[in-house]
Amino acid sequence: MDVLDVARWQFGITTVYHFLMVPLTIGLGILVAVMHTMWVRTDKPEWLRMTRFWGRIYLINFVLGVATGLVQEFQFGLAWSEYSRFVGDVFGSLLALEALLAFFLESTFLGLWIFGWGRIPKKVHLAALWAAVIGSIVSAYFIIAANSWMQHPVGVAVAEDGRPEQVDFFAVLTNNTALAAFSHAIVAALMVAGALLVGVGLWQLRRRKLAGQPTADADHQVWRRSVRLGGWVSLAAFVLVALTGDWQGKLMYQQQPLKMSSAEALCQTEAPASFSILAWNKLGSNECDDVHSITVPGLLSFLAHSDFSSAVPGVNDLQERYAAVYGATYPDDPSFGAKAGEPIDYTPVLAVTYWSFRLMIGTGAVSAAVAAYALWATRRGRVPTSRIGVHGALLAVAAPFVANATGWIFTEMGRQPFVVVPNPDVPVDEQVWFFTAQAVSPGVSAAEVWTSLIALTAVYGALAVVELWLITRFVRRGVTTGDDHPTPGFTPQPPDEVDDGGDAPRRDRDDDVLSFAY
Repeated sequence: MDVLDVARWQFGITTVYHFLMVPLTIGLGILVAVMHTMWVRTDKPEWLRMTRFWGRIYLINFVLGVATGLVQEFQFGLAWSEYSRFVGDVFGSLLALEALLAFFLESTFLGLWIFGWGRIPKKVHLAALWAAVIGSIVSAYFIIAANSWMQHPVGVAVAEDGRPEQVDFFAVLTNNTALAAFSHAIVAALMVAGALLVGVGLWQLRRRKLAGQPTADADHQVWRRSVRLGGWVSLAAFVLVALTGDWQGKLMYQQQPLKMSSAEALCQTEAPASFSILAWNKLGSNECDDVHSITVPGLLSFLAHSDFSSAVPGVNDLQERYAAVYGATYPDDPSFGAKAGEPIDYTPVLAVTYWSFRLMIGTGAVSAAVAAYALWATRRGRVPTSRIGVHGALLAVAAPFVANATGWIFTEMGRQPFVVVPNPDVPVDEQVWFFTAQAVSPGVSAAEVWTSLIALTAVYGALAVVELWLITRFVRRGVTTGDDHPTPGFTPQPPDEVDDGGDAPRRDRDDDVLSFAY
């Protein structure tokens, strides 16, 4: 593979890995803040215990997410310096705001939440958590706004050297592509958090039931409330994911029609256009000539244009249209490396876009189905004991993670061969676009990128083992003896072990909800 291919693999692997943690951090942060709010409002011990337990998982994931996210911005300068130079006038402000405002906001207030138990007023302590969670959401918005500008560049003018110059920062922030993508990402994050609550909660309920533990104590309520909260959140988020996804799909057909037609393996223009359920034949070779498909008539026209009769352009027609406007071959310029002078294939890899789109939808539906099962199985105080059902729900925790990852892969792979896609809403002579082939750092060799790819993959693999071990450890341990006290890790000693009649608190490191953070 040449430098371009290796650099793309490197950025793809590290980005997808990091993005596995982002939705859990955002979604679980919101739910932990809700749990903490309910404890402050009601003073019920089960809400405090839920806050403590799920707070552990949230913090583990947050720390690992920060560690893996730091690499992302460094890669812009390491392997993609030409890309950084091209988009720098737009990305500079967005990434600066993400780092200076959002990152410092969330990290500062998260520290107050970690160390503030029992030391600051309850409502101030709660406000610190909400500030940290809001910081994470704001951080996500700036990143999504930057990515959405690559998908639909707005608020810029073309400079004399061909680079985009930002002329309207507000237009960049309010880009309709960013608004749709952000809303979709947030509700998808809630699906991830909801699935985790459902899977772990059902497993703990079954575990307690088989061990003969009582169903009337506070620990039982922790897991039952977790399942019910996670189930309802997952179902509501699934509906919102479908609605925001429909919004995104309609925008994509306006802005990147080739991406969406590739997702449907729609080779020829159709009116009305059918939605493909299953396609086969030549998808792997990227030939869109003889693809067979099981379809739903008219549905694709509705998804694209909100009616069942409009025409939807096919891949082959769009390939010819793009070649006529943006060139049939790459410029014969050294900046394009091995691609210089070669024909441009504007069609994304059909197998990737087609199947990633279906995996995104399918695994999201699996998560919703498991949530519905969990709500039904725990109705009216019931405790499910089915090994298949409960363990299946635990395995299904992975489903929304897969949906998020494949959705991201579809979004990024579908815009190739562009790293910045031209905006069809403006005249061609005012459009901004940048080919991926010209975005790689010119002074980096394939061997150097291979070295960093192998090193980062090894480090990320080790971090994955650490995170899974920590989460598994805390999940198996469950609610601890210190989780019903407003200061983590402090439990009263028996009277015969202290000098003051048992009123002095004891520091139990093993029971400390945040012991790994100290």
